[in-house]
Amino acid sequence: MQAVELKYNKYEAYKDSGINWLGKIPVGWSLKRIKFLFNEINERSFDGAEELLSVSQYTGVTKKSEKVGAGELLTNASTLEGYKIVCEGDLVTNIMLAWNGSLGFSPFNGITSPAYSIYRLKSQDDKRFFHYLFRTELYKSEFKRNSSGVIESRLRLYTDDFFNIWSILPPLQEQTAIANFLDNKTTKIDTAIAQKEKMIELLKERKQIMIQNAVTKGLDPNAKMKDSGVEWIGEIPKNWEVEPIKYSLKGVIDCEHKTAPFVDEKDYFVVRTSNVKDGKLTFDNAKYTHQKGFLEWTERGIPTPGDILLTREAPAGEACLVPNKVQLCLGQRMVWLKVDKTRLIPQLGIYFIYSSVGRTYIDFLSAGSTVLHFNMADIKNIPIINIPLEEQTQIVSHIESQSAKIDKAIALQQTQIEKLKEYKATLIDSAVTGKIKVC
Repeated sequence: MQAVELKYNKYEAYKDSGINWLGKIPVGWSLKRIKFLFNEINERSFDGAEELLSVSQYTGVTKKSEKVGAGELLTNASTLEGYKIVCEGDLVTNIMLAWNGSLGFSPFNGITSPAYSIYRLKSQDDKRFFHYLFRTELYKSEFKRNSSGVIESRLRLYTDDFFNIWSILPPLQEQTAIANFLDNKTTKIDTAIAQKEKMIELLKERKQIMIQNAVTKGLDPNAKMKDSGVEWIGEIPKNWEVEPIKYSLKGVIDCEHKTAPFVDEKDYFVVRTSNVKDGKLTFDNAKYTHQKGFLEWTERGIPTPGDILLTREAPAGEACLVPNKVQLCLGQRMVWLKVDKTRLIPQLGIYFIYSSVGRTYIDFLSAGSTVLHFNMADIKNIPIINIPLEEQTQIVSHIESQSAKIDKAIALQQTQIEKLKEYKATLIDSAVTGKIKVC
């Protein structure tokens, strides 16, 4: 995290806390081990009928029912009998994820997983102060250092280790003043972030509408129009025709099941469905194979730069172009569309697939199914619009030009969001550790 300068007063005097990782604290503040501030609570539900709660680093403690979508199970557990009782104001900690901030004071009565730890303040100290303190990077690092386990995903912060950590303790009046200050400031920051996130969604919507209009209406506002014959496409220019994508392809190659292994050497990239998202090829969680595996994966041909890769399942209907200068082969459930570039500019094909022209067709096929699996006939019949090649070039150029402007505006909003988040984190850290005086 980059340093963020805060223009607030300092305390008149500081003292050495005597704890290396805490450094100096204001004179008048004290330290106590957490065990002297909190009791562990281990009350159990008789029948599991109470409200089920969950905790995360982003939202703190929430009702599980508010995060479950229609048709989804509230929990995979056969019974909630024996789950831990949580009272309003209790500190709920996911012992496996305390190091990333997955803890918080509950605003609800309810129950939570037996794998979580529940703590309750012994004194009249302000729980809001500890809510901010324990979620700082400083304390998350200390929670991680005191957790047991070899790998990050298996770390556990047990009660004895949690209780042994030193807590900063300002006088109660200052705790409350700091919490009030942070409640006010973080609410304003969160509001600003939400506004920028809404702006990003509006910009993405504007981009989608721009692409939709370009691929279905063209660039000439005075063009004579006709009914496309497809309800969800509407009118199109008179010299355009809706047709299946198969007429603009030289072939459709399905990747059959292979046995070639994945290897650590990064020689030959195996494209899986998880590597295709929103029209882009990503290398997140990339898998690779060796030369022998590459020959097996490509026995039906090597994808050509500029052709289209399509996911057949999980999820179906994601697409991207084959990039230049990348040796790749297709993993299972991937399909290679060999584009006839005399009929279709490949990038326009991607725009069609992600516009309502193709997306409505894909959504229709997936209606009522949890997992859509394209068969080859489905893929060949994805609708596109046959447009004169010269107009295709103009449309692609227009979309790329306008998209670049919108993407730049989105990137600016995203940068500002990151700066706000940095400012918020720095403000909280500085206030609860006494680096700045806010009261």
